[in-house]
Amino acid sequence: MPRRSAHRLIVLVLLLAGTLVIPQPAATATTTTTADQVSGFIDAHSHLFSYEAFGGRLMCGKPFDPDGIAKALADCPDHYPNGELAWFENFTRRGTVTGTHDPVGWPTFRDWPAYDSLTHQQAYYTWVERAWRGGLRILVNDLVANRQLCAIYPLKKNSCDEMTTIRLQAQRARELQDHIDAEQGGPGRGWFRIVDDPAEARQVIQDGKLAVVLGIETSEPFGCRQILGIPQCTKAQIDRGLDEMYALGVRSMFVCHKYDNALCGVRFDSGTQGAIVNLGNFLGTGSFWQARTCTTPEHDNPIDPGGVLPDPIAGLLPPGVSLPVYPPAPHCNTRGLTALGEYMVQGMIRRGMLIELDHMSVKAADRTLDLLEAARYPGVISSHSWADPLYFDRIYALGGMITQYGHDAEHFVAEWARTRPSRQAHQVAGYGYGLDVNGMGRLPAPRAGANGVTYPFRSYDGSVLLDRLRTGQRVWDVNTDGVANYGLVPDWIEDMRIIAGDEIVRDLAAGAESYLRTWEAATAAKP
Repeated sequence: MPRRSAHRLIVLVLLLAGTLVIPQPAATATTTTTADQVSGFIDAHSHLFSYEAFGGRLMCGKPFDPDGIAKALADCPDHYPNGELAWFENFTRRGTVTGTHDPVGWPTFRDWPAYDSLTHQQAYYTWVERAWRGGLRILVNDLVANRQLCAIYPLKKNSCDEMTTIRLQAQRARELQDHIDAEQGGPGRGWFRIVDDPAEARQVIQDGKLAVVLGIETSEPFGCRQILGIPQCTKAQIDRGLDEMYALGVRSMFVCHKYDNALCGVRFDSGTQGAIVNLGNFLGTGSFWQARTCTTPEHDNPIDPGGVLPDPIAGLLPPGVSLPVYPPAPHCNTRGLTALGEYMVQGMIRRGMLIELDHMSVKAADRTLDLLEAARYPGVISSHSWADPLYFDRIYALGGMITQYGHDAEHFVAEWARTRPSRQAHQVAGYGYGLDVNGMGRLPAPRAGANGVTYPFRSYDGSVLLDRLRTGQRVWDVNTDGVANYGLVPDWIEDMRIIAGDEIVRDLAAGAESYLRTWEAATAAKP
């Protein structure tokens, strides 16, 4: 297609997704415990099975395939012969529709996976296994979907219905567990264990395995979209949806994500991306974001530029429609937690589920915290740096958990240090990360400087010696490749230890225990 038309289609796909980004098994891993206390890292936000989302043709490669790695780690057919037609990959990686890459995955992996390649599989199961051997003890796998992106992307094999996509990903998670079990000698023998409650998770970790918690991050849970302010779901739908998802094993969930829905208003995106996502909000709901100048210290991200879409994105506006002009920042979404949203939060409390605060507007987050405080319910999580930090004390006071987005090592260390006094004040030892792998966001980039990771190095507890990661013919080094795939997470943590010393590793190693305590308290507090 002509370059300008391709560019406009790319932008439309991105705004609907809300994801525009500019440029064989060895011995069982060991776990250090004191009495029933576990030790190890938590990734509270990742997406192993998002390749089935968005119509199933947008993301290339799988975390496993019954026919082996050569089939699992293959590029999308439309990326051949040289990546020139991979316009979505090119735009998200380089900011332009033009570009090439070597589409061959296994066994050479010349150009992918990479920390900044957003359409290629980053969490093959043996890479997750290396992260587990290096200290990962809890992985929250968020099942993810986006109806708008699926509808607009021209290639698809799956339904665009969000809940159908969620069900399929839950099935794929069970299939991966069965696959690993078969490799390890039969049912229940594998290191990858999907858990239903904190007691089971604690036992799995004490048995030296990885506890996997299923969550959901989607824009229209149970069909709860809104059109011109009119909700498209009912309380009965919410009850049926929560019951079904709980039966599937889901224990953690977002109420809204990127776009205002029938449950809550969202925390804005900023800058050019904010203008684009705002247009997506209009196309999905019939309304642009509505904002006021905040009168409280808490605020959403500012909407900028003020009512202006840069070329050629402005051409995507319907005739006669322009972005609204907003009052001065700081901006707060006028939409908070709706009556249906309150009903969903109360429904999650009744089921002992963990409520994700990220992506809620401050008005919605404030009301959600009010409800949780009134119920003395500790089951609240901020998993990937998308909540106002002024809420952290309230989250910790409830007994909740906070984990940071998977930034580069220096940025992650700086945020860990900045927020440490709050954790100390509430006697919370544990910290964690939300890597957002396969979430169409960049993984940690390599760190510039001479004092990088020296290979081989020991895992945090000394039980495993880790050399450079090799898959097929490719060898990765975190000093030059960053976190090109999930297997390099232990290397990233070692790099942070080099920057900040053993203190940051001790806090991260207390992360799994902190998460379990939050989950246990939520289970005990449910009516």
